[in-house]
Amino acid sequence: MFFRDRADAGAQLARRLDQVRAAGPVVLGLPRGGVPVAAPVAAALAAPLDVLVVRKLGVPGQPELAMGAVGEGGVVVLEERVLRVADVVDADLTRVREEQQAAVDRRVRLFREVRPRVPLAGRTVVLVDDGIATGSTARAACAVARAQGAARVVLAVPVCSPDAVPALAAAADELVVLSSPPGFRSVGQAYADFRATEDDEVLDLLRGR
Repeated sequence: MFFRDRADAGAQLARRLDQVRAAGPVVLGLPRGGVPVAAPVAAALAAPLDVLVVRKLGVPGQPELAMGAVGEGGVVVLEERVLRVADVVDADLTRVREEQQAAVDRRVRLFREVRPRVPLAGRTVVLVDDGIATGSTARAACAVARAQGAARVVLAVPVCSPDAVPALAAAADELVVLSSPPGFRSVGQAYADFRATEDDEVLDLLRGR
């Protein structure tokens, strides 16, 4: 499956998510690239559009291996098994957590100037990104959404690595993937236009422009 751009991917994704409309969901885009995909999904579902600001906590020396995540509001989710196996000491965990929380806080200040956070307690949440390669950040986002009170988490993406699917299906209550090609190399290969999403575009979408 091939997408013209993120907006086209979002429109196609929305058609697969119509069954979620009755739950009165909140649609959360993962900044930055997930927000232009999430916007047409939110419009189609008549749902509020918001962002979920989350940062993965990578194991020192193995940044792709997630030992947890931090999110807006100081939410911290830790993967105790990874911490044990990787033998992460408290000082390293504290350093990484503080660095990533500072990055979350900077991004939150920017986005919350135009959109107050939509409470997730008891809600069905549709998490949207522009695609998934390793899946570590998406799994972290699922954990943060649950920590913020989401009753049900639907993870929806246009394209995903086949290798990431099993762990993602376990992290979310429902996984919706439009394309998971056997020859997956990168998310960008599924798009004709995969230019970087800038903060200004995210802010405009949150303003409803």
